[in-house]
Amino acid sequence: MHRFALIIKILILFFVAGCSSPKIVFQKKLSVHETGDIFYKNVLGKSRIDRESIAKNLILSGNVPDFMKKFSVIKIDTSINNQKFRIKIYVLPDYLSAGTNKNFARIPLTPETAQEIADSFHCFLPTKLIVDYIYQHAKVRLEPVPMYAFRDSSVTMYQHNLIIEGQRRLRKGLIAGIKKDIVITSELEEKPGKVAIYGWHHLNGIPIQPLYTGHASWYVDYSHGVRLIFDKIKINGKWHYYIDILKDPILQKLITTETNTRFYRYP
Repeated sequence: MHRFALIIKILILFFVAGCSSPKIVFQKKLSVHETGDIFYKNVLGKSRIDRESIAKNLILSGNVPDFMKKFSVIKIDTSINNQKFRIKIYVLPDYLSAGTNKNFARIPLTPETAQEIADSFHCFLPTKLIVDYIYQHAKVRLEPVPMYAFRDSSVTMYQHNLIIEGQRRLRKGLIAGIKKDIVITSELEEKPGKVAIYGWHHLNGIPIQPLYTGHASWYVDYSHGVRLIFDKIKINGKWHYYIDILKDPILQKLITTETNTRFYRYP
């Protein structure tokens, strides 16, 4: 009887685990968090390489607001060749940030660092189509605010974050329209050492930034954002690894409009 009860308990645990939404799990729990204000204060005057290193270490150590540890789910019903699909894509509710719930700051990063963080958290970087999905399902949509001076400086990055927070007015939920996404695209196969950016949608749904691969991968400015996507997607109730989806000639159409999908990641 005891053995039977133990088996039932294990089955229930597996059932609950299978039904729950994925979360980002960090190796250790921090007792003290560095705020977003302090991060930008600490990187003022530092090189872009040092800023990048500090940001990466903070994020990987779990120095992020609690709401950024949980994914938002996007549900899409569509059909391909008269076959119906219901897909669930799990995305972070905002762009990668450091800090606390009450004091956090979004941090633009290079694609290499973004890829390293994505790999660590069992995530991937979005396609153009996924960026559009996110905008369509966003609870908080904000008008983009372009800035023109010292675009790649820490000061401008922090100022832009403050502008976004002024627009947001403490509204919560999946947010969009505030950054250009670093995306994955097959175009990068022909342009090694580049970064692909897309998005920054106006309130009418039209993006400021069409897919662009002209910047060197080391370049990052205030307008860039890193949105992480959980690397498994539910299709008709079953989990599928995103790379397997991109390799499938039918399923790939659910998350990309490209036909050549051999490129899945940054180096």
